[in-house]
Parts: sequence; structure tokens; C-alpha cells
Amino acid sequence: MALQEKGGFENREVIDAFARYARICYQLFGDRVRYWFTFNEPLIPAEAGYLHPRHYPYVTDFRRAAQVLHHIVLAHCKAVAAWRELGLDGQIGIIMDVIPVYPRSDTPEDLRAAAMADLFYTRSINEPILLGKYPDELVAILREHDRLPEYLAQDCALIANTRIDLLGINYYRPRRVKARETPLAEPHGFVPERFFEEYIMPGRRMNTSRGIEIYPAALYDIAMVVKERYGNLPWFVSENGIGIQDEEQFMVNGQVQDDYRIEFLKEHLGYLHQAIADGSHCLGYHMWTFIDCWSWQNAYKNRYGFYRLDLATQQRSLKKSGQWFSTVIANNGFEGE
Repeated sequence: MALQEKGGFENREVIDAFARYARICYQLFGDRVRYWFTFNEPLIPAEAGYLHPRHYPYVTDFRRAAQVLHHIVLAHCKAVAAWRELGLDGQIGIIMDVIPVYPRSDTPEDLRAAAMADLFYTRSINEPILLGKYPDELVAILREHDRLPEYLAQDCALIANTRIDLLGINYYRPRRVKARETPLAEPHGFVPERFFEEYIMPGRRMNTSRGIEIYPAALYDIAMVVKERYGNLPWFVSENGIGIQDEEQFMVNGQVQDDYRIEFLKEHLGYLHQAIADGSHCLGYHMWTFIDCWSWQNAYKNRYGFYRLDLATQQRSLKKSGQWFSTVIANNGFEGE
């Protein structure tokens, strides 16, 4: 909070503070920890805290959001540099939140809308981290609209010279867009949505507990992007799962019969298996989550775990999906159906 009162990641001082913190962590635990990740979902603090006010400090200002994101990128780069300077065994990387973008149609207008959504909400963070350079199109647009963050000459060299060893990807939903059909009110100034708007695809499959689309095929598409655009670096699914409200309704003889979670897993793992067969360097899959967990936005309303947590007694009980997944682990796979 002391650093946030100085501006948080809007303040360049926080970059060196983060790098110092990382170095201390490496020194204290580097003899035991072999895999390090600088950030989990680095776009979220900028996008949800400074552009679309869903998180603290609830700011709506694109230039400030861009400044925060740039400083997070630099903090990542300096943390990686500190790790490499110490010559530790292991690997270092980052975990990205990826929402793949799909256009309503293949018309030039819809394709352009999808390209712009992807540029602002995916490539803006992926490319400096994974390719060492911000997209030229993004820089040109921000310069045109006078929204470039402040930066120093050496920033680009630092980004260009930073490489990771391992990438984690969190995937939950797709983003479907179309060319704008309605004028966009921008009471707080420039926002990326001036270039596109949400497309509600007829017949889409929804998780009504969370209000998001379920689209397992996107996991294959993500894998191919990593392979074809980002050099096929080693990666893994660091988060994927389904949160369901009121799972008590599916209790039979004291066990949650969450067949919906098993089907969800089968579909996603099937597409991931296909991606690996097609050459993606994917190392594995992590489910969110092992046990029902607390969310800062909905407490325990949506349950994700292989284990149910009874809030009254704090007792844990294995769900049907947990039993099924243990057999997947034991057999290193499952038979297709």
C-alpha cells in the first residue's frame, strides 16, 4: 500500500522495487525453487484497474493504463535479468491470461475489428514479453491518438534483450467481436472498444453461473499461436476450469456428481492432445482448482475444485471429477468417446 500511495506501477520507482524484491526471493529460495514466474496475468492490473474500473484503484484513463502496463513489462524484464545474473538452476517465465478473439464473419470490417481487439488485449502484452517488441500497429495508433506512455530510450533495449524459458497460459473464455454498429460514448476519453464491439453469437454455449462462453476449441487455437507466432516455446495450461454455483444440488450420498466438469475436462484435454500431436510444445495442464477456493469478487459462490469445501465444517470431500481426474493421471490419458 505504501508503494501504491506513490502511484503503484504508474511510478517508475516501483520497477526497481519489484526487481529488488525478486532478487531477494531468488537469494532466499533459489536453492529450492526451480521454476519462477514474474507475474500472473500482467494485463489485468492495467486493464481492470486503470481502463475498465473493475479493480482498485478504479481508474478509467487509457494513458495511465498504458503507463502501468509498460512499467509491468519493465518490471518483468528486470526481474528476469536479476534471476539470470545469479546463475540459478531452473527456468523463469510468466503466466498470461489469454482470451482469443474471433470475428463475427470474414468480412473485412469484422476481421479488422477482431484484429484490433487482439492488438489491444493480447498482442499488447504478449509481443513485448515473447517477441521483445511492442507491435508497430499499436505504437502507431497510440501515437496518432496521443496515448503513448512515457518511456526512456533504454526501455526498448531492455525489452528486446529479455527472453523467458517457460510460458503459462490461463484460458477460460473466447472474445467474439464485430465491427461497431453503434456509436461509442467515451466519457473518459479513448478506449479500444471504439474499434469493435461485442458479438453475441447465436447458440453459443454458456456457463450461466459465470456468464461466460464455454469454447474448448480455443485451447487448440492458442496452442497453434504459441507454435507459429511465438517460436513454439515450452508452455503449459496454468489455469482452466469451470465454476458452478450451488453445487449442493448435485450431491448424491455426500458426493458432488459434477459430470459437467468431467465433460468440460474431456473436451479441453482432447483439443490440447490434438495440439500436441500437431507439434505444439505443451508440457501439461493445470486445473483451476484443486479445492473450492475463495474469490475476491464472489466469495465461494462459484465452485471450481476437485474437492468440495464445506464452509460450515471446513471438511473437504472428493467430487466425482476428482476421482475421474485421478484415473487420467494414473493412465496418462483417457479413452475418447
